[in-house]
Amino acid sequence: MNDTFEIRLRDEYIKLGQALKAANLAEDGVEAKYMIQDGLVEVNGEKETRRGRKLYAGDVVSLKGNQIHIIG
Repeated sequence: MNDTFEIRLRDEYIKLGQALKAANLAEDGVEAKYMIQDGLVEVNGEKETRRGRKLYAGDVVSLKGNQIHIIG
């Protein structure tokens, strides 16, 4: 089942690993790290392999058909 999640920023940005955990697409930081390293995660349509990638309002994360929309 593909879902869409919205994460409202509390600060200027959220890191990619934190966003995956916040949307419950990763149980913990280790799982998020491996999903990102394995090339399963896209940010704005491009593969992203940096767990610390900063996400800002308007960014869209895709993982296995699920999407996370970052909103300000």
